[in-house]
Amino acid sequence: MEPEVFVDILREAMFMVVLLVSLIIVPSLIVGLIVSIFQAATSINEQTLSFLPRLIITLLAIIYGGNWGINKLMDYTIEMFNNIPQVVG
Repeated sequence: MEPEVFVDILREAMFMVVLLVSLIIVPSLIVGLIVSIFQAATSINEQTLSFLPRLIITLLAIIYGGNWGINKLMDYTIEMFNNIPQVVG
C-alpha cells in the first residue's frame, strides 16, 4: 500500500467538494455582485434587495443542478467502494 494512493483519494475528494460547492455558490456570488453594483450605482442601501435574489438563485441552482451533483457524488462513492480492494490489498 503506497502513500500516493491516499494522496490521490484525498485529491479526488477535495475536487468533488469544490465541484459540488461551486455548483451552488458561484451563481449566488455572480448575482450578489450584480445586485451590489446595481445598489452602488443607484445608492439604494436596502439589505433585502441583495438577500432575496441570491436566495432565489441559490434555490434554483439546487433545483436544476442538484440531480447532476447527486449523480456525481454517487459515482464517486461507487468508485471509492470499488477501490477498497486496491487500497487494502
